[in-house]
Amino acid sequence: MSTLTEQDETLAMLRDSLARYLDDNHGFEQRLYALRKADDAPPPFWQGLASELDLLGAALPESRGGLGGGMAAHLAMMETLGGALAAEPYLSTMVIGAGLLQRHPGAQADALLKRIVAGQAVLAFAHGEPQSRHDRADVQTELAREGNGFRLNGRKAVVHAAPWASHFIVSARSGAGLSLLVVPRETAGVRLRAYPTRDGGRAADIAFDDVRLPAEALLGAEGSALPQIERALDEATLAVCAESIGVMRRLMSDTLDYVRQRKQFGVPISSFQVLQHRLADMHMALEQAAALTASVGEHVDTADHNERARAVSSAKVAAAKACKAVGQGAVQLHGGMGMTEELAVGHYVRRATLIEGQFGPPAWHLRRVAKLRQAAT
Repeated sequence: MSTLTEQDETLAMLRDSLARYLDDNHGFEQRLYALRKADDAPPPFWQGLASELDLLGAALPESRGGLGGGMAAHLAMMETLGGALAAEPYLSTMVIGAGLLQRHPGAQADALLKRIVAGQAVLAFAHGEPQSRHDRADVQTELAREGNGFRLNGRKAVVHAAPWASHFIVSARSGAGLSLLVVPRETAGVRLRAYPTRDGGRAADIAFDDVRLPAEALLGAEGSALPQIERALDEATLAVCAESIGVMRRLMSDTLDYVRQRKQFGVPISSFQVLQHRLADMHMALEQAAALTASVGEHVDTADHNERARAVSSAKVAAAKACKAVGQGAVQLHGGMGMTEELAVGHYVRRATLIEGQFGPPAWHLRRVAKLRQAAT
């Protein structure tokens, strides 16, 4: 992707290909059926992204078997997936997992990346713990040297896509600091308690009890992982901002269709000025969030830590506020129908609501921006 025009054209083709595939294979009823069946493996649609569309490597560098799209490709994918409410593990596998692997040279990372791009491996990021809330450095899972390898003990909470994963990327603390390790799911001592999430996905709490790992399980140098974790979570935060744009555009489209058809006093309720004002407010919140997300996405690959953190947190605040405005507006304008399981709008609102707090609620991100600005003065 050498020029801006070429990149724009490539991203447009990516969006179009994915959108057509979603229209044909991921309708609302198809989604509900697939998720009911997807206990221990992602829905069949995930394999289609690899085998039929060959899109799982769109963001990876060409040197690691990808197309070189970078964060721009992730954002295009996530927005399009959000529009279809696709619960597949793109965020955990490609944005976080492959994002961490691609920054570590080595035979193990290369082999796992090839399997991921082929749809043969799914990753989950086992980082958050019961006590940590949104403190990215609060990790109590213990890592100890044992012979030529390591021993891992600890608990991870609400690990998204874990029931579908073949491998976990696990954060752990030793005397050297925070480290990251690749742990195959079938490793002895790994136990999952899986459950569905409110948006139709799957998550799990994971216990690591005296898990023994070889030295090559370590990603990078021992104790050096905190900056990598910060970057991965910032990229994931921006990715869910992009996903929220797709979710909200579908909510706006469905709501506009409804108010144009629904009549009171013999006229469509879309003719009522108070509802027009409400729809305008929803539209403005959505477009502001979309513009800020796109702007941050253009620079996040090259920004330094503080610049990236401020920009991503600002985008997350805008996206979360827009999710609230658009989600609540969609439900209220649909009336009681907006809360039913049979209507797609209720499912989209649930996803928008969860995005508000994913990777930190607006208050957390506002405090983060304030601290970074204070430290810079």
